[in-house]
Amino acid sequence: MEHHWTVPNGEAEGPVSLVIFAVGNPSRGDDALGPMLMDELERQARPGIQLVSDFQLQPEHALDLLGCSLALFIDAGTGTPAPFEFRELTAAAGRSLSSHAFTPSEVLQVYTTLHGDSAPPAFLLCIRGDNFALGESLSPGALAHLEAARRHLQACLVQPTAERWRHHLTGAQGPTVAQR
Repeated sequence: MEHHWTVPNGEAEGPVSLVIFAVGNPSRGDDALGPMLMDELERQARPGIQLVSDFQLQPEHALDLLGCSLALFIDAGTGTPAPFEFRELTAAAGRSLSSHAFTPSEVLQVYTTLHGDSAPPAFLLCIRGDNFALGESLSPGALAHLEAARRHLQACLVQPTAERWRHHLTGAQGPTVAQR
């Protein structure tokens, strides 16, 4: 179930400066963390942001990066430091023999291969999850991690530029790579 949604800028359709990908399956416990943040973003209607939600990343998602100056991938992870990890990504070829289970870095590599140019700067917001069982609801820990990730995401969206987000990573102000 893929969902594309572009936030109108209020006057006319303008360029998309940021694309946000949320990956996860709402039927698998804490795997719903990415889609839950996406639901909130859809209600906020921010100009210049394209929202893409899917169960998993595919090579075709590289096309969503066209014309964007910045990308953010949101997902849940089991080995992620609590409550979340925020880091910059680089393009990297994967070991996958099929188009299933693509990583954000592999999507960036597909973009680079297709267009012969570097993908836009991209970051990962990976929220710590503990229970990914089918039919389960969010675990108590995931709810707390979601709140921390929500605050971090809102801080990032105040000034959605690679330079500002890198500034967050250096710890000079705001959130750091792995929030504890």
